[in-house]
Amino acid sequence: MTKIKICGLSRLCDIDYVNTAMPDYIGFVFAPHSKRYVSPSQAAQLKARLSPCIKAAGVFVDEEAENILDIAGRGIIDIIQLHGSEDDHYISKLKAASDVPIIKAFSIKSKKDIQTAVLSSADYILLDNGAGGTGDAFNWSLISGISRPYFLAGGLTPNNVGQAVYKNHPFAVDASSGVETNGFKDFDKIKLFIETVRKTNI
Repeated sequence: MTKIKICGLSRLCDIDYVNTAMPDYIGFVFAPHSKRYVSPSQAAQLKARLSPCIKAAGVFVDEEAENILDIAGRGIIDIIQLHGSEDDHYISKLKAASDVPIIKAFSIKSKKDIQTAVLSSADYILLDNGAGGTGDAFNWSLISGISRPYFLAGGLTPNNVGQAVYKNHPFAVDASSGVETNGFKDFDKIKLFIETVRKTNI
């Protein structure tokens, strides 16, 4: 069964949306340049309202390891998601200090990018287009033959996620802008996205 992640939650109503629709994971973005940025204190408030059945990932871009470990140590996030230039040495530093699982995101433009992702020491890999949050998909044919489970991101919407699951069989699918209207999370799109994935899984 393909799991589902809804990323970039920033409002209390976003939490209410996911508590109703019940994805497997959600994401809080801690990258200051992102329009979906939340502070650790905002994320703590959101996490307190989140169903305990849903795991929260914290999305970071080249953040100081100590700041990530602080947020994880306070229970604000259940998973660390890295979207910058973090290498295996950086990942090993986090793993030595915390048992919180790590997702490492990779921008996919060629088969070589897939090969690099497969070799990552992170617990999970995430395959995306560009820096993430662009609303654009990459060439899914590049995934063919991938040898480890992965999160599929980049341009996923309620209209194409069924095809993405059927063709690629990812461990999980990850949506952000594809379930928004005018830059804000849209409950109807979140609900349809999740329903489509679960229907395709049957």
